[in-house]
Amino acid sequence: MSRSEARLSRATDPPAAPPRTKAAQREATTAALLDAARALFADQGYAAVGTEEIVQRAGVTRGALYHHFRGGKEELFRAVLVQISAETTRQITGAALAEDDPWDALLAGIDAFLDACARRDVQRIVLVDGPSVLGWDVWRAIDAQYSHGLIEGTLQRAMENGQLLVQPTDALAQVLLGALHEAAMVVARADDPTAARAEMGAMVRRLLEGLRGPSL
Repeated sequence: MSRSEARLSRATDPPAAPPRTKAAQREATTAALLDAARALFADQGYAAVGTEEIVQRAGVTRGALYHHFRGGKEELFRAVLVQISAETTRQITGAALAEDDPWDALLAGIDAFLDACARRDVQRIVLVDGPSVLGWDVWRAIDAQYSHGLIEGTLQRAMENGQLLVQPTDALAQVLLGALHEAAMVVARADDPTAARAEMGAMVRRLLEGLRGPSL
């Protein structure tokens, strides 16, 4: 290749990718740790997973783990649980908003929640290990942050539409969430999650039938 050809080749080469900013590097490292931990916790359970296994899978150092999650494995587990809870809430919200009728929206949201509980990561991380690793109060606080307001708002709209008997929405939301959590635990621990999900879904619907308002 002549000198002129070499200069032309260099001139037409695509520009080198700019160096990643520190913020982008932090985000990439955090995402890698969350992805690795989520897969391992879902597959093996919290107690069986060591930090060395997490950092090896994520392709980062142990120091990076403790830099981003000062509380180590437990803090990383909490971040994974919050991530799953937020994703699940978005799925439930999407299912509910797809329905114009408040009653149908309520049922669609409940179905989306129970469907999510049939997933391995939700079962193992959120339902089984979550309360024992983080403690009941912390686990309930995270759950309430993502679910209570959503279900209370859906119940309120159904009452305003005459589809549910008028009653304190906060109390009803607490009772319904309790029933849903118990149903979710049954699904999570069942030998046949698909059959358990269908059975629990039918049971929750029957409970709601008893709360129907006059317009139904």
